[in-house]
Amino acid sequence: MRTTHDHASVRLYHLGDGPEGGSADTLFYGPLSEALRIAAEQPLELQEELFIATDNDVVAYLDLIEG
Repeated sequence: MRTTHDHASVRLYHLGDGPEGGSADTLFYGPLSEALRIAAEQPLELQEELFIATDNDVVAYLDLIEG
């Protein structure tokens, strides 16, 4: 992910595999720090399907916290 800050507005979303070929369900839109807190509270199975989008990039939640 490109350089950003804790207060950058991001979209936290779940990318699911629905019958239509998948869906992106927004869980939160707001500061990165809050998105990370919300993502960390989710079960691991859900965390594996979470993504964070900024104005110019998208990264898998688990890749972000591991990197």
